Amino acid sequence: LEKNNTGFDLRQLFIGSEGTLGIITEATLKLTRLPGELAVLLLAVDDVAGVLRLFREVRRQPFTVSAYEFFTDRCAARVERHRKIVPPLETKSGCYVLLEIETHPGDDLEGWLASLFERELVTDGTMAQNGTQAAQLWALREGISESLSATGLPHKNDVSLPVAGLEAFCAELQGVFEARYPDWEICLFGHIGDGNLHINVMKPEGLDKATFLARTSEADRALFEVLARHHGSISAEHGVGLLKKPYLSYSRSPGEMAMLRAVKLALDPRNILNPGKIIDPA
Repeated sequence: LEKNNTGFDLRQLFIGSEGTLGIITEATLKLTRLPGELAVLLLAVDDVAGVLRLFREVRRQPFTVSAYEFFTDRCAARVERHRKIVPPLETKSGCYVLLEIETHPGDDLEGWLASLFERELVTDGTMAQNGTQAAQLWALREGISESLSATGLPHKNDVSLPVAGLEAFCAELQGVFEARYPDWEICLFGHIGDGNLHINVMKPEGLDKATFLARTSEADRALFEVLARHHGSISAEHGVGLLKKPYLSYSRSPGEMAMLRAVKLALDPRNILNPGKIIDPA
């Protein structure tokens, strides 16, 4: 059914339940049309505030946006070092946006790109002229996770926030880490359209692995305290499982936690479905 407004939708309970409420044995997928011709641009801005200003500008355009990805200069530097990529832009900036647009006849992308420079919404930028160049630009974004692990030891978090709150959150988070963990390098990247941030903290060279991993638990609490003040979620994509389980209360109220336990008890009273994950039944 396309529409059915007759009480609780049991399908929604399974979203994010990680197998703790039941097992999905069959799924029906609804396909969408293939995209039209795609334009891929890499744009440089000064900071997260610039990323969000550019995002608002993009949303005002008639283009169909299929990707709006951002990453910091620290991410770009590690990808370029690991993959031996020549930087596609001459100007170094604090943040970069990978923009993919479905184009239509009559779209004046080059004129729009020129206007971004005129209005100082970007400090540098380039548009792929063919599929090979598009793949090279995408490699900067898609190679981040691999490159962080290849060039150091990252501690990863995957959070989400209201898009309007991203700038304030990032500023406060930066302040907290500069005060408490001044030697730790933060590499930020994510999907701005849905407020999803991947926060990777890199182990300092002079800190041994065991000490770093022990301190990340303390650092996570500091991160989640900031996140809670900005009404975010401790897990955007990766789930809760065991690692995020102790921190679930930063994203869920006591009433919501009680409801989660009640649903678990009702559907799995013997606690045999992926036991121990997300929340304990009692």
